[in-house]
Amino acid sequence: MTFEEILAHIIEVLQREGRISYRALQRRFDLDDAYLDDVKVELIEAKQLARDENGRILVWAEQATTTAPPPIAQEGPPGSLPGVQTPQEASAHVAPGVPEAERRQLTVMFCDLVDSTGLARQLDPEDLREVVRAYQAACVKAIARFEGHIAQYLGDGLLVYFGYPVAHEDDAQRAVRAGLGIVEAMGQLNTRLTQERGVQLAIRLGIHTGLVVVGKVGGGTRQEQLALGETPIIAYRLQDMAAPNTLVISPATFQLLGGFFACQPLGMPLLKGQAQPLAVYRVLYESMARSRLEAAGSTGLTPLVGREQESGLLLERWAQVKDGLGQVVLLSGEAGIGKSRLVQVLKEQVAAEPQAWLTPCQCSPYHQHTALYPMIDLLERVALRFDREESPQQKLSKLEGFLVQYGLPLAETVPLFAALLSLPLPAAYAPLTMSPSSRSSRPCTPS
Repeated sequence: MTFEEILAHIIEVLQREGRISYRALQRRFDLDDAYLDDVKVELIEAKQLARDENGRILVWAEQATTTAPPPIAQEGPPGSLPGVQTPQEASAHVAPGVPEAERRQLTVMFCDLVDSTGLARQLDPEDLREVVRAYQAACVKAIARFEGHIAQYLGDGLLVYFGYPVAHEDDAQRAVRAGLGIVEAMGQLNTRLTQERGVQLAIRLGIHTGLVVVGKVGGGTRQEQLALGETPIIAYRLQDMAAPNTLVISPATFQLLGGFFACQPLGMPLLKGQAQPLAVYRVLYESMARSRLEAAGSTGLTPLVGREQESGLLLERWAQVKDGLGQVVLLSGEAGIGKSRLVQVLKEQVAAEPQAWLTPCQCSPYHQHTALYPMIDLLERVALRFDREESPQQKLSKLEGFLVQYGLPLAETVPLFAALLSLPLPAAYAPLTMSPSSRSSRPCTPS
């Protein structure tokens, strides 16, 4: 990430948490001492957004005037939209001297608890607070993984931006991945809440992509950076029509997903406040595609033109590999020039040969903090052939069969690979006692 991107993420952490130690910042963002000093100068002196405390803590400058939202919001009258203002309403509250607002293409996600009123009747207020905090923590973890920005906590709901303050080329995909991650996290959280408090939570999510104007709204000490326009309103309406524990998206978002997700059409309902019906989709799951080319494979690719020399060079190197001479080829060039397509052509050529096997291992921006992710993906997708619907127990059985096939001792190797693949370890196996770094390197060490 660039310095500006890291700075934006640190600002978001400070806004959300209020204070953080310098050592935690270094660990979270992998900063050395010099980089940390630059961050401190920028935030404390240049932008005056934070202050130093005892040389060890970075404190958000507005923490003293920022209050947390109540755990459960009162439901407004029919048709009201909490936390979203029209430009006319917002303009009356903008403080004088505020910098010019910014037009952005933004993907907005609304997430809300189902029947929070019933939950409030069922639980003691202190227990309710703990349940809502656990729900919010699960949401924050999924959103942070895909670098979304939580603009507001609306009681038991969340308003999230993808594309502000940091924009990515795949913000719509990041929003959908975060939404599916929240649904999955709710399943895990419900297992614990059922045992501890006898309750289960359900959520609804809506996502829409469109133009907004982002700027400060409010006055005095209570100002917020909000996106104004039709986009957040449509996202809210989509969330409102979603079935419990489902994610509903607009056609604008659907067109930006590029075949990376399986979606189910839900017809063309007329959303409240809209003049025309809108085609809406429910996102079911993420497809197995690992690249744009794989995602586009179902619709077919145009012929590759003007790359005969490069394709020939790759095939020459592959011929040398078959003769026992290992090769390394570096493909470099500007984005969109066709590097991935060249690899795809080589893969297709090799697939037509008898007794030949070639599969790509690809890093992912969504797994930056997962050690050995390309190898984990290779094991799950190619070697073990995990299926999305399989239970952890079924996946563990596949792993045991795979290791037995190669004559590896199960007592030693199953705990290692189970940790690598995030599979729960049965009581029949002794838990690992080595450090995480040793675990990551051990499967790659030849016996």
